[in-house]
Amino acid sequence: MTIYRADTAWLPQGWEGEAVLEVRDGCFAAVDAERTAAAAQPLGRWVLPGMPNLHSHAFQRAMAGLAERQTHPEDSFWTWRETMYAFAGRVGPDELRAIAAQLYVEMLEAGYTQVCEFHYLHHQPDAQPYADAAAMSLALIEAAQETGIGLTLLPTLYQTGGFDGRPLAERQRRFGHATDAYLALVQRLRALEGPNLRVGVALHSLRAVPQAALQAVLDSGLVDAAPIHIHIAEQLGEVQDCLALRNARPVEWLLANAPVDARWTLVHATHLTEQETAALAASGAVAGLCPTTEANLGDGLFPLKSYLDAGGVLGIGSDSHISVSPVEELRWLEYGQRLVTRHRNIAVSESSSSVGETLWGDALFGGARAAGLALGALEAGARADLIVLDENAAQLAGRGREHLLDSWLFSGNRNLVKDVMVNGRWCVRDGRHPAREAIAARYAAAIAAIGAV
Repeated sequence: MTIYRADTAWLPQGWEGEAVLEVRDGCFAAVDAERTAAAAQPLGRWVLPGMPNLHSHAFQRAMAGLAERQTHPEDSFWTWRETMYAFAGRVGPDELRAIAAQLYVEMLEAGYTQVCEFHYLHHQPDAQPYADAAAMSLALIEAAQETGIGLTLLPTLYQTGGFDGRPLAERQRRFGHATDAYLALVQRLRALEGPNLRVGVALHSLRAVPQAALQAVLDSGLVDAAPIHIHIAEQLGEVQDCLALRNARPVEWLLANAPVDARWTLVHATHLTEQETAALAASGAVAGLCPTTEANLGDGLFPLKSYLDAGGVLGIGSDSHISVSPVEELRWLEYGQRLVTRHRNIAVSESSSSVGETLWGDALFGGARAAGLALGALEAGARADLIVLDENAAQLAGRGREHLLDSWLFSGNRNLVKDVMVNGRWCVRDGRHPAREAIAARYAAAIAAIGAV
């Protein structure tokens, strides 16, 4: 057991003064704000739980910036997707391992301690399985193990090219699985679970997973206590197609046809009616919000205020990784609402008038639920994940508890994360991952091998 002391710690009830944290076997054995321990190792002035990143497509980190030239006067998500397909076709297990390791180092240094990997890049570019059908999944697991980040792996079912059941397009075929083969993959990966690895399931979207396949996954027994993630209602075109062919909007249809509860994370859920917003909040599912990617793709804005007022659960993800920063995700989650309402300080609650405290606390809670693990809190029984901020940073000068999180989230772009622990192990010290240079060199070599799109 190791005993640490935080000068000020973000506990489930908010900021507390000096707290003693006992770490045993990778978990917090005790967290006590009323105890002193002379032999405790000092952590620093500002100590918080690490943030879960609830939505990631790791390979897309390497194409950030490659889709920012106009290809059509009506460029949209759908034209961006063609660039993404072209890039994905060049990525194999070795490249994916190198890209994911680089990404995971960046996540750790930014304060993310768990990542939910929504993984659909399963087969070779010609759609033939690798010699080991789990090769791409194993590349992600190996990258997480090397860097130390916690991983919720979400192998993704992808079967059709639209709500009308059309076959997958040529460049989508490497994503596809028959239902039995998909369930076998999940079963195999489930056997690898440990403190830093959770295996759930993902349904790519309603347009890519027919109702019969969705039901087969739900009936398989593999999701009874596991996270279930799905892309939904991200684009207006998706909503219109669902209405035309299923006579219901995507979230409306899912809530009526699946047992949506706290196991579920609905990623994006951008386009909701008032009724859908209230029903989603009541379900206990997590709204998985990715503001920087949603802005980059021109998706639209989630109805944040009405969702929070209805008691909805949310978390954040970096998705396509055009930004890898929980600060920027939370900042733009609030700023989008300010732009559309022309008011300030939108994301607040009855328990806190602070935007920073509201969003940080909500994202910790929702992210932990989406990850399917006991984390996101400095409390006994949770995995021992924490971050320590740079108390000497200019942005935090003269700040007390009342303004600390607001000052961190809304005052510039310098990364203030100093130290990061995951599962009781230090993964970042003084702002640097110990394998940063070696992993960056391997990443650069992999990108050179992939070549230009």
